[in-house]
Amino acid sequence: MNIYVGNLSWNLNDQDLENLFTPHGSVSSAKIVLDKFTNRSKGFGFVEMQNDEEAQAAIDALNGTEVDGRNIVVNESRPKEGNGGYKKRSFGGNSGGFRKGDFRGRNDYNY
Repeated sequence: MNIYVGNLSWNLNDQDLENLFTPHGSVSSAKIVLDKFTNRSKGFGFVEMQNDEEAQAAIDALNGTEVDGRNIVVNESRPKEGNGGYKKRSFGGNSGGFRKGDFRGRNDYNY
């Protein structure tokens, strides 16, 4: 099961996150999401646990607990919906480009 962990302190690293979940079961991976420009924690991460029962026990035990001065949010990760709020743009065809006839009335273009 993939678990979302939010409201994390910026001081925590991947190993700290793994150590937090290990007492509750086998952890496959633990990763804190970093800002790609500053390489600083974004304050959330994901933990993957193989056994769903152990994962649920970890969620129940850790959600709302204080870690490094912050009450963390722990729940089952949900798939990202949509495209993250950004409008996808097409750069092919005539979208946003010049079309035949855009320069009507000009003699210096052969359209």
